Amino acid sequence: QVQLVESGGGLVLPGGSLRLSCSASGSIFNIDHMAWYRQAPGKQREYVAAISPAGTTNYADSVKGRFAISTDNAKNTVWQQMNSLKPEDTAVYYCKILMYNPQSMPYAYWGQGTQITVST
Repeated sequence: QVQLVESGGGLVLPGGSLRLSCSASGSIFNIDHMAWYRQAPGKQREYVAAISPAGTTNYADSVKGRFAISTDNAKNTVWQQMNSLKPEDTAVYYCKILMYNPQSMPYAYWGQGTQITVST
């Protein structure tokens, strides 16, 4: 089993910044990537950003230039620096890890989510 623990959510003014962190523990092996998703009220969960162990990053168009994902492979931890936050960034943010076992079977685990509210 793998556990993901997120932190760093909260209330922030439009234009403000927050930094999320996610630490993975347990039976971790052969990580393909770690990623952030978010889900706003009444909407489906959507992809935000991902990073591979080699440091290759990918972002949704809606956050490019504002969010930055980074990782510490030794600590199985991923961060997301979020700048220039907008009210439409309000959502529950979830961390995800995708791994492959020795038989090349993919396993995905999710964190419990952390709320970010961007509002005056």
